[in-house]
Amino acid sequence: MIDLNIRSQRNIAKGILKVGKNKVWIDPEKTSSVQEAITKNDLRKLISEGTITARPIVGTSTSRSKKIKEQKKKGQMKGYGKRKGTKTARVPSKKTWIKKIRAQRKELKTLKSKDKITTREYRHLYVKSSAGVFKDKAGIHLHIRKMRS
Repeated sequence: MIDLNIRSQRNIAKGILKVGKNKVWIDPEKTSSVQEAITKNDLRKLISEGTITARPIVGTSTSRSKKIKEQKKKGQMKGYGKRKGTKTARVPSKKTWIKKIRAQRKELKTLKSKDKITTREYRHLYVKSSAGVFKDKAGIHLHIRKMRS
């Protein structure tokens, strides 16, 4: 019943404090002095006294999400039950291709520099790797062995 008598004061106070009406806290022991306050200046005085204050804004706690992030860094909490997107949604197929092709091209470069393969063989293997013939570096080595035998 007391709240009805101070509704207008609460509305004015919310404008002064720049918060919503539910964030305005009025001291229950000093409601009579709040009822007497009519002007904005009266309410400003009560705010400076501490009779009327703004409740703190409570945000969303990030402690749980930080903990989960930490665990995921370690490689935990990444099982099938935790996955929502498809394989290509989680890591785009283009990125997997880039990772694969760069590794293969680097391997071909090192093989050529160590004279394990000739320039002609290098070119042949380079074009095949670009075509997606080899699954990985081991596939290149296997192909070289078949070529030689």
